[in-house]
Amino acid sequence: MSDAALPGTKAGAEALRTESGITYQVIIGCEVHIQLLTKSKAFCGCENRFGGIPNTRVCPVCLGLPGALPVVNGALVEGAIVAGLALGSRIAEVTKFDRKNYVYPDLPKGYQISQFDMPICVGGHLDVASDGRMRRVGITRVHMEEDAGKNLHLADGSNMSYVDFNRCGTPLLEIVSEPDMRSPEEAVAFVESIREIMRYLEISDCNMEEGSLRCDANINLWIYEGAARHATPIVEIKNMNSFRAIRSALSFEAQRQLAEWQARRPTLEAEGKSTRGYNDVTGETFPQRTKEAASDYRYFPEPDLKPIAISRSFVEALRARVGELPEAKRERLKSQYGLADFDAETLVVSKPLSAYFEEAAAGYREPKKIANWILTEVRSVLNDRNIEIDRFPAKPEHIRALLEAVDDGTISGKIAKEVFVEMASSGRAPREIIAAQGLSQIADEADLARIVDRVLAANEKSVADYNAGKDHALKFLMGQVMKESHGKANPIIATRLLKEHLSQ
Repeated sequence: MSDAALPGTKAGAEALRTESGITYQVIIGCEVHIQLLTKSKAFCGCENRFGGIPNTRVCPVCLGLPGALPVVNGALVEGAIVAGLALGSRIAEVTKFDRKNYVYPDLPKGYQISQFDMPICVGGHLDVASDGRMRRVGITRVHMEEDAGKNLHLADGSNMSYVDFNRCGTPLLEIVSEPDMRSPEEAVAFVESIREIMRYLEISDCNMEEGSLRCDANINLWIYEGAARHATPIVEIKNMNSFRAIRSALSFEAQRQLAEWQARRPTLEAEGKSTRGYNDVTGETFPQRTKEAASDYRYFPEPDLKPIAISRSFVEALRARVGELPEAKRERLKSQYGLADFDAETLVVSKPLSAYFEEAAAGYREPKKIANWILTEVRSVLNDRNIEIDRFPAKPEHIRALLEAVDDGTISGKIAKEVFVEMASSGRAPREIIAAQGLSQIADEADLARIVDRVLAANEKSVADYNAGKDHALKFLMGQVMKESHGKANPIIATRLLKEHLSQ
């Protein structure tokens, strides 16, 4: 456990709470399960893909049929090492798989191939921000395993249940944290950071709705009475698949344990660890079962898979895949391009979007303008069409060229938005659109002077108002110039000519 989590330190003191005369801390650790984006499953050649017709992507290996032998998917090992490097973990020189024995309907072998005492990654940490404070959360381990199938319970009143084994054997990473978090908000920030990093590493899409990122959280309370510290029994809340569920479940459970301590203090600490589920509708946790100990799972080395030796050269070759992580990229975008915190944070949420911005901003003197266009106009189109940036028709250099056309007076800012609409539809370059549609600004002084003369002749009252010192008349007359020119008048030149003609 990190020092930042201990009472007596600044961070520890900040996490102390007092309710109904009881001083306590909330203690949270998370186990985050990540499905990897490999082409095939962890130990067989079946396609690794979400959904589809039930029980169509299975074979004797992932169904655990007699005589079928597993083979390790190398992409699973590589993904685990890359994830461990990103989290600052130590990569094992030798790792092995183990059988974790338990009986569920969606586990056809009666055991899960996982890792027990020799995980592939050990240690590391992740710094997370919550409520304006940073918390360093220790990483206990990152290990490899396979997913189970999925139970399907019919809601038609028949009380029938089925099992879809398509998910059986899907490669998983389990990232286990130290119990260093002190609030539900910190736990959410931790899981959000894990998701962001795994997406940046491109080893998982972390789609919580599809179950490719799931979280179990362990929570209990430390209650202080003078110099004494009491600990309530640890509860593991299982299979939370949304950030709202994580926050709500942990908030409810903290209050439930506090109330239970008040009501049952003499016997509470004698109880063992248990698991609870979370009801999304009621926002409450509910009891499931007593938590098994490691001995209950009867771990033993997987006899059909040899231990894996991992060379240092192999690890170093994979280190290049880690690249720049989100937090480092946020800081660089702010320092290199002068972006505000919000702009950098919003761009970095999507690795492709931040890459699009950097390509668009290359060589442009005001990158903040590029960021504004991407965060407003471009993202608006992406949201309306429900697409990602890689499917956006306009290239990054088109955004830069569009703003350059405004800067050099070829078009106005208003016309630029019209050009952008066509760019976002056809993918054509902005100057090509401007030329084809005759959208260039009128910058010739003789042409603009004739427009100004016509406007002044048609608006004698506004001319008189201007001469009487009424400043709003100039804005009105300028609006008429833009109307007369169909929005094409160069506003700087037109304003100057308008003032010159009015002063004559």
